[in-house]
Amino acid sequence: MIKVGLIVGSLRKESYSKKVARLLAELLPEEFETVFLSLNELAIYNQDFDDEGNVPTAWIKFREQAKELDAVIFITPEYNRSVPAVLKNALDIGSRPYGHSVWDKKPAAVVSVSPSKLSGFGANHHLRQSLVFLNMPVMQQPEAYIGEIGQLLDDDGHYQNPERTQAFFKTIVDGFVSWTKQNLSK
Repeated sequence: MIKVGLIVGSLRKESYSKKVARLLAELLPEEFETVFLSLNELAIYNQDFDDEGNVPTAWIKFREQAKELDAVIFITPEYNRSVPAVLKNALDIGSRPYGHSVWDKKPAAVVSVSPSKLSGFGANHHLRQSLVFLNMPVMQQPEAYIGEIGQLLDDDGHYQNPERTQAFFKTIVDGFVSWTKQNLSK
């Protein structure tokens, strides 16, 4: 069983990114177990907590969950042409204390989601920069920019045009499955 973490860069309960994450998880094959990692309780990273041995319980739980993962799919909206602070914070928490990163060598994919036509291009590429530094092999193709999401999903998170949209999502998932297996076999 390959354990895949889905990390959504939005805290909003009805976020499009959360809806996309659920749909992507449904398309993964049976040998992939999905785990949704919540960012809701993570305090802003402060190295003093690690240095003084006063690590918040939410950080400990998050690090333990992330450490157990074999691969990660990041699904993110774009805030001000970059990644939401909550997602960057999660990366920082998981990468510390120095030398104990939970992200090292885990295959990853980045999916950006936006109601606009720009499809979260800035967030997608900013996130990729951080993941490269964290030594996560990031899937290059297919690129996963999902624009005009309000036309692809209804308010309940169901496909508006199931054949076309689900086929696109399946292409992303199939690429991720192949990428993950290739990197885990090394």
